[in-house]
Amino acid sequence: MTKNITLAVDADLLARFRVLAAERKTTVNALVRQHMAEAVGLEARRSAAIARMLELGNQSTAQIDMSKWDRESSYARGSKA
Repeated sequence: MTKNITLAVDADLLARFRVLAAERKTTVNALVRQHMAEAVGLEARRSAAIARMLELGNQSTAQIDMSKWDRESSYARGSKA
């Protein structure tokens, strides 16, 4: 099922977007739908990637001794390069 929406956009932006749609031989509606679908898909992939990184981090057995780290030694290590 599709739903209608109403958008308020700058007239110049809409005119340029109509030109873009015409150049792509499509409609403004089709372009908006495509952009919305891409945005939702991107967000879903980003969320899945973050969840996977957290999962891998929780499974890691690596140990870091943070007591040996301080700001001064970090800068000193960086300047030796």
